[in-house]
Amino acid sequence: MRPELNRRHCLLAGALLLAGCASAPTPADYAGQTPTLDLRQYFNGALLAHGVFTDRSGKVQRRFTVDLKGSWQGDEGLLEEDFSYSDGKTERRVWRLRHLGGGRYSGRADDVVGEARGEAAGNALRWSYTLRLPVDGTVYEVDFDDWMYLIDDKVMLNKAQMSKFGVRLGEVTLSFQKR
Repeated sequence: MRPELNRRHCLLAGALLLAGCASAPTPADYAGQTPTLDLRQYFNGALLAHGVFTDRSGKVQRRFTVDLKGSWQGDEGLLEEDFSYSDGKTERRVWRLRHLGGGRYSGRADDVVGEARGEAAGNALRWSYTLRLPVDGTVYEVDFDDWMYLIDDKVMLNKAQMSKFGVRLGEVTLSFQKR
């Protein structure tokens, strides 16, 4: 093998090795970021969200809006979500949320399997859950890995990876706006 080609292979192998060692982000990575995200404050009152679902290739498959209304009594919250999709379909999800202290949250909804878990630090929240997702008459249990980032007191961005058996199915991107 020529020395130049061997050096390229070594550099490529080294780059791949370093990329494999990179760790996934955690909420603690955002601890110093402001403004500080507190779901009890942000999801309190009326909000509007705009979003898209993209498939594995990045192609937009569905557009939607969500009217949200949140209310809290102490550490117990209710978040009502009314979805309107570009194909005319509608959907409703009602979250029963709980602040557990230390930036931790839990949540339940009728179409969520078990309990959702969240952890916030700084301006970010990681929210993980399994959703019962109806598609063409069949219901699939799909894992969601949501990341929410508070931009300012009115706007929050959300990116959610959807997967099944560890295989990435697509992504949901949302922009929330307090009214």
